[in-house]
Amino acid sequence: MKVFVLALSIFSLAACATFDRSSPTVRREIKDVSYEARKDDAAPRKRLMVLPFLDSSDKRPQEFRDKARAAFITDLNRSGEVIALDSKELNLDLSKMMEAGQYKLQEVAKAAQAMGVNAVLEGKIQDIRIKRKADNVGVVRHLTTAFEVVAQVRVVTGRSGREVFNTVKTVTVEEQGVRVAERVETDKFLANNPEMIEIIVKDAFLDFTPQVLASLDKVSWEGRIAAINGDRIYLNVGRVSGLQVGDLLKVTEDGDDVYDPESGGHIGRVPGRLKGTLEVISYFGNDGAIAVIHSGSGFKENDRVELY
Repeated sequence: MKVFVLALSIFSLAACATFDRSSPTVRREIKDVSYEARKDDAAPRKRLMVLPFLDSSDKRPQEFRDKARAAFITDLNRSGEVIALDSKELNLDLSKMMEAGQYKLQEVAKAAQAMGVNAVLEGKIQDIRIKRKADNVGVVRHLTTAFEVVAQVRVVTGRSGREVFNTVKTVTVEEQGVRVAERVETDKFLANNPEMIEIIVKDAFLDFTPQVLASLDKVSWEGRIAAINGDRIYLNVGRVSGLQVGDLLKVTEDGDDVYDPESGGHIGRVPGRLKGTLEVISYFGNDGAIAVIHSGSGFKENDRVELY
């Protein structure tokens, strides 16, 4: 009889509970990778500028997006494959570069290229949904909750504004320790449980990391000549970017933009004239390098440099 009463009590508690505030389990373990560790056959690290995340709903707090973006930038940098930058360094009014709820990425990319940025990334929350699941195990009813975050990520090249990644993904996270009532209002749940939703949104964007890194294989690495002083040429890329003392870099001037004569759309930029090569001899600043002329002449500030 006592056993039956105990089982009945457990069943009642499980059925009546609406929410268990236990925190979701962290699912990812990321190890730091030294920025200086570049293999001889590897290309230098590309600079990826991550814009402030967007949201299709104005009811969700900005804080969700800001913390998700910060975690995404950290995740990308810890991969050791790219240098993910905060778009605050652009000093641009991005609100003037918006159209239909998205950034005008081609315009942003053009401005970012002057800083040596190789690609620009936009992230957007399309929707957040909550689904309730119940499994009967004996007389005890186990309730779990599935959270669905619909997110979109776009990446364009800094050089031409060409889109190399555009994916909408539904990321589902099940939390065994979270129970909600049969009827739940998503917006109300988000407002009452900001810490949980913050973690779920972070997880959704972190799921994009491998695909974003793979898409950057389509983006060419480049740096720029920042200044020239006598026989010393100062570059805006250095140790953090993965350049090594002794690297040879080819120098080209910017080519002309080509537009479609029918539509007027931008097709791309033709390769510029090759001016010569530089040899990296040392580093300076946060991520700059000093080079000397190896061959050629006529180098100017803002000339493009690539690994030879």
